[in-house]
Formats: sequence, C-alpha cells, structure tokens
Amino acid sequence: MTRKFAIGGLAAACVMLSACATVTRGTSQKFNIETSPTAADVKLSTGQSCVSPCQLKLKRKHEFDVTATKAGYQPSTAKVQSKIKAGGVAGAAGNLILGGIIGGVVDGSSGAMKSLTPNPLLLTLKPLPVEPVAAVTEAAPAAPVEAAPADVVPVADPVAPTTPTENSAAVEAEQPAPGL
Repeated sequence: MTRKFAIGGLAAACVMLSACATVTRGTSQKFNIETSPTAADVKLSTGQSCVSPCQLKLKRKHEFDVTATKAGYQPSTAKVQSKIKAGGVAGAAGNLILGGIIGGVVDGSSGAMKSLTPNPLLLTLKPLPVEPVAAVTEAAPAAPVEAAPADVVPVADPVAPTTPTENSAAVEAEQPAPGL
C-alpha cells in the first residue's frame, strides 16, 4: 500500500511541477520601447501601439516588428526576436528532472522558455533631409542716382545731335540779319 502511495505521490508531483518555466516565468513579459527623440508613435506588427517611452506586456512566444514614427523624422523599424534564454533553460531543466516530457512540451509550446530580445528596444529616428532652397538670383543693385541740388538747372547735352525743329527756327529768327 505504501508503494502505491509513493507512486501516486510522485505522479501527482510530476503533474503539479510540470511546466516549471510556465509557472515561474509565465508566458508573457514586460517589453520596454525607447526612442530617440522621445514621444514617437510606436506600432507593433501584433497590433499594439503606444507613445515612447512605453512598456507593454507581450507574449514571449512570437516574433514581431516595431515601427516608430514622428513628424519631421524618418520612420525606424526593428525586428524583435523570441529566443530561448537562461531562465527558460533552467525551467526546462526542472521539467526534465521533475516533470518529464509533459512539462517540456507545455513550456516549449507556451513560449515560457523564451524571452523577447532586445529588451529594452531602442529606436533612433533620423531627421528628414532638408531640401536645399533654390538660389534666388538678385540683380546687382543699380548705382545710386544723386539728385541735383535744387538751385542747379540741368543743362542740355552738348553732344546730342541736332535736328531741325520748331525751336531751331525760333533761334534763327532771334539772330540779327546780316548788314542791318
């Protein structure tokens, strides 16, 4: 009878202790996202979103992409991987020793042996390139025109060609006639 209790107790312990990583680590983890500059809109390929810096509770099992955007900056995207880490390996070892194959299968399929990496995720956004402004060509400034003093009367150009006009006839009429 004692042997039956011992076997039954061991079986119960195996069932209760199976999936050690699932029990000790859980199937989700806190995932931190930081951006430079801060206050960027962050979107995950899994559908979640936040404004940086932010922390989300995510399943360890799945890989995903993170994209950060901010006005005046180029978007930045990174891939987050789900990898087996030391804590997950320790949980799996506990399964193999105490829980057997059942615990290993549960931990392996639930993602409890994995961790999201990198954590924290830092995304750096680069400023958008500034387009050069087309050079404005300005005409050379004209030489300043000096105004003539008020008491000076402008003189006609002595080099200007003369053509017979009404004025030239008046000038001829004012000249005295020869011999008078």
